[in-house]
Amino acid sequence: MRSSKWVRRSHRWLSVAFTVTVLAAMVAVSREEPAMWVVYLPLFPLVLQFLTGLFLFVLPYASKRRAARET
Repeated sequence: MRSSKWVRRSHRWLSVAFTVTVLAAMVAVSREEPAMWVVYLPLFPLVLQFLTGLFLFVLPYASKRRAARET
């Protein structure tokens, strides 16, 4: 599998993980005394999703540049 397909697939699954962690954090905050680390739990998949999103954003520009350089 090419790396771009792997990154695209992981980006999709990271969005699912981010949604689940946000929902879990909302449920935990609605409790009487939530732990503070639960609030920061969605940040880990969000940072990973940001990085994979940047890669997917730059990918078409990099492939155009690579194609222009080869000709």
